[in-house]
Amino acid sequence: MDHILVVEDEEHLGVGIKYNLEAEGYRVTLVGDGPAALRRIEHDAPSIDLIILDLMLPGMSGYAVCETIRNRGLQIPVLMLSARTLAEDRTRGFNVGANQYMAKPFDLDELLSRVKNLLQLRAGMIASGGPRKTKAPLVADAHFGRVRVNFLTHEVHVEDENVKMTPKELKLLQYLISNQGRVIPRGELLSEVWELSGNLQTRVVDQFIARLRKLIEENPAAPVHLLTIRDAGYRFVSDN
Repeated sequence: MDHILVVEDEEHLGVGIKYNLEAEGYRVTLVGDGPAALRRIEHDAPSIDLIILDLMLPGMSGYAVCETIRNRGLQIPVLMLSARTLAEDRTRGFNVGANQYMAKPFDLDELLSRVKNLLQLRAGMIASGGPRKTKAPLVADAHFGRVRVNFLTHEVHVEDENVKMTPKELKLLQYLISNQGRVIPRGELLSEVWELSGNLQTRVVDQFIARLRKLIEENPAAPVHLLTIRDAGYRFVSDN
């Protein structure tokens, strides 16, 4: 029986989620704040198959909880719930390691569908011994156009100016460069960079590509390195 940890401080909502998940046959543990969630994870991590995590929690935000989980090396799937719907809130959630993000109020059927999807992802990772392997060995550093990047030290320079990138932006750029010249479908990027189902309908890949272009392209509106291949995906080229 899959075990789901629900972290929600609104008691009526937490109890409702727990009730509906249990009705689907899942074992559910409900806690109401960030520190309690981390204590439960520390004690029961091997038995937890999915975490449903609210963002606005007493004691510790959901962002901090998720980041702590990832810093401990735990790859338990995390589904974030939040009343905050701005793009930057969603992006921050993905940056700290969330697998999926749902805005409140949400549709129950959609929640149950995402839960099923993430549990299948978890089962697949366990069966294969971890996340799927990338299509090519990951490069440690790269120099193209105006850009120099060291993925080991997380240093990025554009025309000798230091540029800050998030870990997820670096991971995406590293994957694209490592597979340069090849058209990479969005589904593959979701799977290899975000460890999500490639069938998931989301614009997170497009949003991150747009942000990378602003950081490294001389003219983001006319990119020469991060190219969009219509109806196919993205392709990285070192020179156009």
